[in-house]
Amino acid sequence: MSGMGEDVINGTAGSPAGGAAGVRPPTGLRAMVVEDETHLAGVIGSYLEREGLEVAVVHDGMEALEVARTVDPDVVVLDLGLPSLDGVEVCRQLRTFSDAYVVMLTARSEEVDTLIGLSVGADDYMTKPFSPRILMARIQALLRRPRKPDGADDQVEGARTFGALVVDPLGRDVWLEGEPVSLTRTEFDLLAALSDHPQMAFSRRQLIDTVWGPTWVGDEHLVDVHVGHLRRKLNDDASQARFIRTVRGVGYRMGTGQ
Repeated sequence: MSGMGEDVINGTAGSPAGGAAGVRPPTGLRAMVVEDETHLAGVIGSYLEREGLEVAVVHDGMEALEVARTVDPDVVVLDLGLPSLDGVEVCRQLRTFSDAYVVMLTARSEEVDTLIGLSVGADDYMTKPFSPRILMARIQALLRRPRKPDGADDQVEGARTFGALVVDPLGRDVWLEGEPVSLTRTEFDLLAALSDHPQMAFSRRQLIDTVWGPTWVGDEHLVDVHVGHLRRKLNDDASQARFIRTVRGVGYRMGTGQ
């Protein structure tokens, strides 16, 4: 099909268009591409370099964990099917020492694959074949999210309290009964969105627009997966939710903590 190489990545096609004229200046951000199909990995890496990121490309799951400890990436593009260690296990282990954004790639469209990937801390996913431009747009949306500023550890001004739960949007910290709660960036952003308007019932689409960006396209039940993660980390029983309540037929809203 004409134009396939520029518009779609499917493991055998795809190349960056526009040449050097489209290259952005260095951003100081680092990316890691973990994909065993060498051509596909190279194409993704080229697009990321054009966006101004420093890129490390690896083709093996075990190697990916070693490189991640050295490179300390800001974003990881991670294929689900990898030799030596699959993408799910790579993501699971990566989450023990890194808070990098993770976009998972899969050649299988079954919902269970997506849910398994997200259950170990992936921030987003794409199913092959996909447009490299859409992948770049999603990565840019992730990287535009605010990060915890240096020296913000002790800042609690503007913190939001819901019973035993405290959310500090400035310091990007969460405490439950006085103990810190470790959240991924996406989990924190979702909790921050809900707690910013505690009286508002958010639809899934509204949460997608707020957290992932209005250009995000995919299965909106992605929200449900991350809400499930949050509830587990906050010891929040869905049937008697204190912090994140389901609004039947709409979506979710913040609870009072009671």
